[in-house]
Amino acid sequence: MQEPDRRIGCSDFPELAFVGREATPEQAMRLGIQLHLAEVSLSDTVSVLANVGVQRCRSPVQNWIQKADRQPTEGYEPNYVAVDETVIRVNDPRYWLFAAVDRDTSRLLHVRLFPTRTQALTEMFLTELREKHLVDDAIFLVDGAPWLQAACHRHSLRFQHVTHGNRNAVERVFKERKRRIEPFANHFKHVDLNTAETWLQAFAVCFNQLL
Repeated sequence: MQEPDRRIGCSDFPELAFVGREATPEQAMRLGIQLHLAEVSLSDTVSVLANVGVQRCRSPVQNWIQKADRQPTEGYEPNYVAVDETVIRVNDPRYWLFAAVDRDTSRLLHVRLFPTRTQALTEMFLTELREKHLVDDAIFLVDGAPWLQAACHRHSLRFQHVTHGNRNAVERVFKERKRRIEPFANHFKHVDLNTAETWLQAFAVCFNQLL
C-alpha cells in the first residue's frame, strides 16, 4: 500500500471544499480521485478503498471528481505553446477537445470541450488561456487549421505553422493524452457536456502531476 499512501500525501492536491458534506474521510476521497484519474478503473479504485476500510460503490468516486472541480494550475509563462484539438464522444455526439500545451515541459495549460470547432470558439479558448497564463510573448505552434491561425491573428499572437521538428514533441503529448482518455470513454455516457469537461480538466491536473 505504499503507492496509495504516497498519493494521499501529495502536497499539491487542493483542499476539498465539499468534504464537510461527505461521510467519507477526506484522505480516502483524495485517494479515490487520484487513483481513478491515474487510469485505475472505477472497480479497482473501489477495491483499493475497501482495502483501507472505506466501503463505497463506483458512483460516489465519480461524484467526488465532479465536486472537486480541479483546474490546471495558473500563472505559467511558457516560451512555446502548442494548440490542437481532437474529437471525443459524449454519449453519441462528437465534441472537440481543445488543449494548449507547454512545448518545453509537456504541461497541459488549458483544456476545453466544444460542440464544434470555429474561429469564434477558438478565440474564446485563446482568451481564457491568456487570462490564465502569461502567453502573450510565447510562440504558438499550430497546424494548418485556418480557424486556429485566424484566431491567433485576432489576438495578435505570434505563431508558427509546423508539422515536423518542434511539432513532433507536441504531437507525442497529444497522442499520449488521447491514449489515456480513450479507455475512460464510458465516463462520457449518460452525462452532459459540462460534466465531461469537468472530468477532462481534472484529468489535465493529474496528467501534469505525473510529468
